[in-house]
Amino acid sequence: MARWDQIFSLPVQNPTLPEFSSADLVWSKVEGYRDNIDRLALIPYTRVDDFVRGESSNKDCPTSFHVEARRRKAKGKKYKPKVDGILEYILYWCSFGPDDNRKGGAVRPSRSTYVPKKNNAGRPNSKRGCRCHFIVKRLIAEPTVALVIYNNDKHVDEKGLPCHGPQDKKAAGTRAMFAPYISEDLRLRVSSLLYVGVSVETIMQRHNESVEKQGGPSNRDDLLTHRYVRRLERSIRRSSYELNEDDDISISMWVESHQSHVFFFEGFSDTDPFSLGIQTEWQLQQMIRFGNCRLLASDSRFGTNTLKYPIHSLVVFDSENKAIPVAWIIAPRFSSGDAYRWMRALCNRVHAKDPSWKVAGFIVDDPFADIITIRDVFQCPVLFSFWRVRHAWHKNIIKRCPETETRVDISRHLGQAVDKICRRQGTATLFDTFAEDFVGSPEFVEYFRSVWSPRIGAWTSALQSLPLASQETCAAMELYHYQLKCRLLNERDSEAYQRADWLVDKLGTKVHSYFWLDEYSGKDNFARYWKEEWVSGLTSFRKALSIPDSDVVISGMSAKITDECDGNEIHVVWNPGSQFGVCSCSWAEKGYLCKHMIKLTQLCLGNRAARQSASLIQYYQTLIDLLHCPPHDSLFRDYAISLAVSVEKQINAPSNLQKSEANEGNLQKEIAFTEPSNGKSLDESNLLDKHEGHGEVATLNGALSKMPMSCLRVCSENVEDIISGSEMEIEPSPCSTKAAAEDVTSTVQNGTDSANENCERGAKRLKIWAPEQGSV
Repeated sequence: MARWDQIFSLPVQNPTLPEFSSADLVWSKVEGYRDNIDRLALIPYTRVDDFVRGESSNKDCPTSFHVEARRRKAKGKKYKPKVDGILEYILYWCSFGPDDNRKGGAVRPSRSTYVPKKNNAGRPNSKRGCRCHFIVKRLIAEPTVALVIYNNDKHVDEKGLPCHGPQDKKAAGTRAMFAPYISEDLRLRVSSLLYVGVSVETIMQRHNESVEKQGGPSNRDDLLTHRYVRRLERSIRRSSYELNEDDDISISMWVESHQSHVFFFEGFSDTDPFSLGIQTEWQLQQMIRFGNCRLLASDSRFGTNTLKYPIHSLVVFDSENKAIPVAWIIAPRFSSGDAYRWMRALCNRVHAKDPSWKVAGFIVDDPFADIITIRDVFQCPVLFSFWRVRHAWHKNIIKRCPETETRVDISRHLGQAVDKICRRQGTATLFDTFAEDFVGSPEFVEYFRSVWSPRIGAWTSALQSLPLASQETCAAMELYHYQLKCRLLNERDSEAYQRADWLVDKLGTKVHSYFWLDEYSGKDNFARYWKEEWVSGLTSFRKALSIPDSDVVISGMSAKITDECDGNEIHVVWNPGSQFGVCSCSWAEKGYLCKHMIKLTQLCLGNRAARQSASLIQYYQTLIDLLHCPPHDSLFRDYAISLAVSVEKQINAPSNLQKSEANEGNLQKEIAFTEPSNGKSLDESNLLDKHEGHGEVATLNGALSKMPMSCLRVCSENVEDIISGSEMEIEPSPCSTKAAAEDVTSTVQNGTDSANENCERGAKRLKIWAPEQGSV
């Protein structure tokens, strides 16, 4: 009993690394059985695979560990809880052992009758008697913790000599110099290329060319064989998504064989509907990499009219601000109770690998989304994206209105109504006169009445109650939506869309492969990538940044843009400066926000005489509401004022930087004060164009002038300390300034005991905000 008391007193170690090895843990010596001293440590059970992968990536002795023995309790079987009871026992052994196939080596009696094949196409002499192994125990008393016993941590044989790796002189020139299997990254690359249709010969040709360029094999991945790729291709070709005629049983069988890809599953029952959450290991890594202190966006109800069950996607944004899916949720309905369960399961899975992971903001595109649940689970502000409605309206305008003049008038009318609603200058009644004004377009009017009139009130409420996502976010979401549509809904047999097992298999294989290859740097070496279903590249917002101002000519209510990429083709844009513009390019005719409309919006916002953006108005209104809220204590009031002043300085900074460009002597001084990131931030940091900041600052100054002088004096004295405080120095991310103001505002209005904590969180978000150019 003393042994187990000592074991349970050890801390559970969870290194904040994607993969970790024994070198990253602190090992303890505890007396074991038969007077042995065990070297052991406690880690979360969910991170056992991370430990195995990290231990396999040993630089001094690269290897791979396989499961040599496993024992586990039967599911559903009742057992007596004992302090030393074991739920699961796993013995991991180095793949170069325990047998020794070398000349004179020892082989276990159970393997002595094995007759080698004549054509040993595998790895000859791969078993070299390595004694390195460790044991993982999952205890009944602590099922969430894994006990790792690692007594034999040296890669040596029975004689104590190195038996593989760089330290083994006899392994020079053989495969034993490297790990016995290819890396997970190469395996995922090869399988992804096979899933999208690249042939085995092409894969091996490109691989051999890259090995020759570097002067020969230097690691285990360079030893990729044609036989391995052919075997992988054959298994993919022979696989079938229909595991059972009954769709429900087939889904259950898939979940059972893909436990590592499932973070949430609830089968059909009398009370609860079917619900499945899919996230691969690569998606989890991208969620941690690009989602920490950054934005997480939701694309809800994809394929509602085509698929048996709609898809709810969660995406993050990479370094080029393109959307990467990090989780797919498949369910016939999305109620608040169901959302809480899968959101909590997803959040717990991420925190199991990185406890410090935190979202800066959550973007929704559904007015009926459970905002309370999102804030409770992810502990972040919620933003609203209007891209789905704008896309549906624009697509149907193009489809149902053949005349260009009618398209322009309808788009202008809808854009003005939405703009007034965002500025809190109107309500859903602005759409009541729509039918009377456009009686000449009965087809679109009837569509609008039947589809949008019953639910326009919910969208209006969301526009006025939640801060708006930026135009760059909308462009990224539109590109993701189009990519998913091209890569998923391309089956010749439409009956497959009515099976959930087909959907699950397609997402986890081919669709996942496409998005993985989008992030692969060598994708352009394959001609397959040039085809339409790959549809990669930059978003419309990033493409707009490359259009020079000299190619744009604005004349009245229209504009002409010369597109050098399309052979100097000229595109005409009506309603310039509005996201409800009408463009003649092919991308806009599909209903999406094209680069030409975004470019005109950037130019119009650069004009000081132009109208302020709705997002910017919302932000300043939030700040003014904050300043006029009755505080529950003066200290918090002063703190809130200091945040407003710090934001004011950042608002003034872009215009000061623009003026200082003519004076080289002051340029470095201005840049030292504020460093714009040249469009690399994604969302509400893009709200302030570098040309804006005069009328808005006057509005903020007017609000500040109404505050007591004592508050402003305390604020001005403390603002530098607040900005330069160590708690504010966090990694820059595309976090929303309005989201920060939303946090502070909710704190002031609620007057709860957690005011200081929420204010500090809002201060961090305001600190990491940096003005961007050319964005809404």
